[in-house]
Amino acid sequence: MKRRFVVAITGASGAVYAVRLVEVLVAAGCDVHLTISSAGQAVLKHELDLAVDLEKFTPGMLLLDPWAGRDDPKLQRVRELAGISSEASNVLSVATGEPGQVIYHHWRDFQAPIASGSYLTHGMVICPCSGGTLSAIVHGTGANLIQRAAEVHLKEHRKLILVPRETPLSAIQLRNLARAAKAGAVILPAMPGFYHGATTIRDLVDFIVARICDQLQVENELIRRWGS
Repeated sequence: MKRRFVVAITGASGAVYAVRLVEVLVAAGCDVHLTISSAGQAVLKHELDLAVDLEKFTPGMLLLDPWAGRDDPKLQRVRELAGISSEASNVLSVATGEPGQVIYHHWRDFQAPIASGSYLTHGMVICPCSGGTLSAIVHGTGANLIQRAAEVHLKEHRKLILVPRETPLSAIQLRNLARAAKAGAVILPAMPGFYHGATTIRDLVDFIVARICDQLQVENELIRRWGS
């Protein structure tokens, strides 16, 4: 079975991490089941000026189609800064053959396959993960597809990676992160390092995406690794 992952974008800052992550996973030949909350939609617009229609979504809305907006200098500038829609050879360590696909699910669609534990995946990433999403997951009060899919990954003992991006953190948020880790989730804050010779925004974004891919066992050469 082709490797398949769930990626959810929620309403925390750092939407660029998610867009770059989806690009890398698809280039690696993995299928990505993508879902975006309404707050995530607002963050994509505010931070990247991407108008994402949650009712009629297409991958080009996340700059994942290299031909979309190729004559728009603003979109090309976003790609340049964040490293989005680059050639697969620049983001992967090995040839992967056919790229993967993006399969979109509306965040309110509880009939989506990822809402069931019987639908097999190789892991889920919530990137970025908002405090509200975190709270719903650890308290078992899932009210949308993102939260339900996260609960499924925990109960099935599959990899669930949460990427919070908020500072400072309250005592409540810290307790929720600890609860999530105790339940089996991987807590991977969007805290980019600088030891790999970061000089651009793309370098900082790729540091986090590389660490996520490492957790998912997706080979990549996004960063210069320590000791290399």
